[in-house]
Amino acid sequence: MVEAAGYVPVPLSANDYVELLPVSWNVINKDGVRLHNRTYDCGTLTPFRRQHSGVERRKGLWEVHYDPYDVTRVWVRNHHSKDGGWITVPWKHLRSAPAPFGELAWQHAREILARRGQDQATEAEIAQAASDLLDRAGRGPASGDPAMTKRDRRVAGRTRATSSPSGPRPVPDPGDEDPESTEFPAESHEEAGLSAAKVIPLPVFDARKEAELWRY
Repeated sequence: MVEAAGYVPVPLSANDYVELLPVSWNVINKDGVRLHNRTYDCGTLTPFRRQHSGVERRKGLWEVHYDPYDVTRVWVRNHHSKDGGWITVPWKHLRSAPAPFGELAWQHAREILARRGQDQATEAEIAQAASDLLDRAGRGPASGDPAMTKRDRRVAGRTRATSSPSGPRPVPDPGDEDPESTEFPAESHEEAGLSAAKVIPLPVFDARKEAELWRY
């Protein structure tokens, strides 16, 4: 293939996908990694808190990759491992904002709170404001919500359009999944007050019977 075409197209692996994401160099503090006014933490980071990464040209900071369209987790490169693998670190407030959203919705939520006089809003307050924005936008124009502006709907629309990851991602360490902070159990139909739709089976296509219906 290389001799014929010059290259061999191959799908990206989970690690390749993370390598191509934007990068930030951060300190790993006792409460985890702070990025864009959000806190990311997990048990795997414990040995590296307030430790030098070993990267002298970055003054001991740690390489952190993030997805601008999904604030739910970041990836910290383990500079102390031989293979330089990734540590998947979830956002501490993931439970309070289960719907995935990106930097656009996050910054817009901060602007909404600032207009309300909450210039120093906490991380949890911003997360709740972003979640409320997406919930209200999800009800659509028919809801008649006067608080929804054109920009609110535009931000929510772009968030929905980019909510699905564009590539594979490394799987988090099962030991770091904290049900109290990172898992959000899905509602059943009964809990959501909805009834299951009736299943209508489709007939199996029979080519011979179909041919008998032909008239020339």
